[in-house]
Amino acid sequence: MALVRPIEYDDVAAAIELLKGGSLMPEFEDATKVDDYWSAVEETRRQRGDVVVAEMDSEVVGVCQVVVFQHFQHAGGWCCEIESVHVRSDMRNRGIGAQMLLAAEELAQGRGCYRIQLTSRNVREDAYRFYLAHGYGQTSQGFKKFF
Repeated sequence: MALVRPIEYDDVAAAIELLKGGSLMPEFEDATKVDDYWSAVEETRRQRGDVVVAEMDSEVVGVCQVVVFQHFQHAGGWCCEIESVHVRSDMRNRGIGAQMLLAAEELAQGRGCYRIQLTSRNVREDAYRFYLAHGYGQTSQGFKKFF
C-alpha cells in the first residue's frame, strides 16, 4: 500500500518524470523548471486544492492534481477537477491510482464540493475502464483546444 500525501518541493523532480512517462505529449514537460511546477502547486493550494503524490519505499510513484473551484452554477457551489493522474508504469495495477482517487475524493468532500469530475484522453482505454470501475460515470463529451 502506498502513502498518499501532499506533494513537497523535493518531490517535484520525480513528479515531473512521472508526467513525462505517462503523458501523450511528454515534450511539453521540462525538468529544468522545478520552480514553475512548484508555483502551480502553490496556486492550486491557494485555490483550496492540492497536488498529491503516492510514495512507496521512499519513492514517488504517483501524482495527481486536485483542483477546487467555485462553480457559477449550483448557487456558487464548489467543484473538484482531477488532473494529471499518473502512476509509474512499473507500479500500475497495485491500487495506487485508486488510493490517489480516494484521497482526491476525500479532499473534495472536505472542501464541500458537490461534484468531482475528470477527463481522460480518448486513446486511454485502460484509464476509461479504471475510472468506470471506481464509480465515475461517463456523463459528458470533453473538448480541448491547445494553443
